[in-house]
Amino acid sequence: MSRVFLVDDHTLVREGLRSILEGGKHEVVGEASNPTAALAGLIRLEPDLLLLDLHLEGHSGFELLSEIQKRRLAVRTLVLTMSVQPRDVAEAMRMGALGYLLKDSSRADLLRAVDTAARGHRFLSPEVTELAVQAFTEASHEDLLSGLSPRERQIITLVVKGQTSQVIGVQLHLSSKTVDTYRSRLMNKLGVGDVTALVRFAIRAGLIDTDGN
Repeated sequence: MSRVFLVDDHTLVREGLRSILEGGKHEVVGEASNPTAALAGLIRLEPDLLLLDLHLEGHSGFELLSEIQKRRLAVRTLVLTMSVQPRDVAEAMRMGALGYLLKDSSRADLLRAVDTAARGHRFLSPEVTELAVQAFTEASHEDLLSGLSPRERQIITLVVKGQTSQVIGVQLHLSSKTVDTYRSRLMNKLGVGDVTALVRFAIRAGLIDTDGN
């Protein structure tokens, strides 16, 4: 049995969670609808596990995760949210959450996640694992792009739009040979072997949309 603290800005959701958790032999020791009240409750009650929604009215669950980190509170955290944003998954885990569960999960999945996180182990459902992988991929693209110079960013955008080195040179007041050198250099930096791979990278990284605009 774990002592659980609930943070959600909907009373009905908290009541439903309390019923499920108590039915699973867990004890709900407190609840709150915003980060300030939640922090006070966590300090006073010292629960084993925090069940946290990320989107609270006028606030964010990340505010509470930040305070937990700052104060080095021992509580283990399981995020329960509707957010399917890859960056939310990555940020929650980076800020110390042991698990991430979507609100459309089953009762059995919720209890399994609570049991797992309460034991100090990570819990990610298959769909959330996919989101985490997507977040990692997006982060990798951003890291690679951060290594490009402004001129290289200009050239990659024009290359993936099908412009030749000669046309790009005219637009940027460079020789076609210089453009070729830039193109070769940025492709090496990005780890792509041809223009087709470069286009795929640019789309995934958000440099261009799927229409090439």
